[in-house]
Amino acid sequence: MRVLRTTTVRFTEVVARAGAPSVYTLWQKPKADSKFQTLIKKHRVITILPNESGTDFGQVGFREKKGARYLAFPRSLKAFVDQRIIGIKWELIRE
Repeated sequence: MRVLRTTTVRFTEVVARAGAPSVYTLWQKPKADSKFQTLIKKHRVITILPNESGTDFGQVGFREKKGARYLAFPRSLKAFVDQRIIGIKWELIRE
């Protein structure tokens, strides 16, 4: 049996430190979108992935998966790399 050793952080803490995110919609392939590539390099993107139990969680960086959504933050998320972001509050996201 494999035990996951991933730490978690609440979405509200991420928003408090990195600012309110906005939803980023990919209208073209990620490699062709220069603005999106810049956000990825600056650690300002979170990929929101659906879970089997119906709850969403996030990971810093770009993960190309079916059903994934992407949030762009105004400041760097480097402090949250390799952590699972839980408790996504959609009302905190700017339009």
